Amino acid sequence: MTSDNFRSGYVALIGRPNAGKSTLLNRLVGEKIAAVSNKPQTTRHRIQGIVTKDAGQIVFVDTPGVHKPGFLLNRRMMAAVHDAILSVDLLVLMRDASVSTGNGDRFVFDLVKESGKKAILVLNKIDKIKDKGAILPLIEYYSKEFEFEEVVPVSALKGEAVDNLLNQIIKHLPEGKPIFGEDELTDQSVRTIVAEMVREKILASTGEEIPYVTAVVTEMFDETDPNMPKIYCAIYVERASQKKIIIGKGGAKIRDVGIKARHDIENLLGKHVYLKLFVKVVEDWRNQERSLDEIGIKE
Repeated sequence: MTSDNFRSGYVALIGRPNAGKSTLLNRLVGEKIAAVSNKPQTTRHRIQGIVTKDAGQIVFVDTPGVHKPGFLLNRRMMAAVHDAILSVDLLVLMRDASVSTGNGDRFVFDLVKESGKKAILVLNKIDKIKDKGAILPLIEYYSKEFEFEEVVPVSALKGEAVDNLLNQIIKHLPEGKPIFGEDELTDQSVRTIVAEMVREKILASTGEEIPYVTAVVTEMFDETDPNMPKIYCAIYVERASQKKIIIGKGGAKIRDVGIKARHDIENLLGKHVYLKLFVKVVEDWRNQERSLDEIGIKE
């Protein structure tokens, strides 16, 4: 499988919330392994997606969107960003090219500049820009401030130019053998991916407040019947009023979330599953070390 000049390494996707990092990761890997939403702070775990080509293997580290930490949850998320920056071979700075530059963009850019790492600039969401010439000032701004290895405009949502991005990333990785088997897509457990799929559906079906106070844990994955595994997921919220929102009138909302999540889970596993969702009220779980440990958001 490997050529003499095969390249492999770890690559961190760094950017503000809603830059499209998880959408790009899912597109590149070809499977849904990261929760995707138009609401900020969707990604809470470092999720590794693995892409193997003839010329090389890329191990992507998806990180939480860079934001100002408030709760213990957010501090742990930002610690994950800094840890990722330190531990990879190459940074991919993702920027939503369809919006104007703000203080958050400059903060993320400073993280990349201060890291001392090689980096590629990815200008995402070009499908939203009618006049492609409008991204030229953005390229000029970033290129003046830092010497990027490459600047690659893409649409993660549409898949536009992502193959070119893969080729550019591989070109800047160190020579070396594959880190994972060529058929491996992620180091995440099925339990974690299932929880992410459930959380994605909650994000899509609730209002502005709920995404920030919601977490999902796969508490049981029973494969006694291999043809139809039984999966039990707990949905964490902080108040009884939030539990009512998740459940919905007559249980309609949680039922809809379950149906949509089960569809994705069955596509992933290639078999029918029994999915049971229940809601747990844990006051101030975002500031509780034990709760964060149970959810899998470690120090």
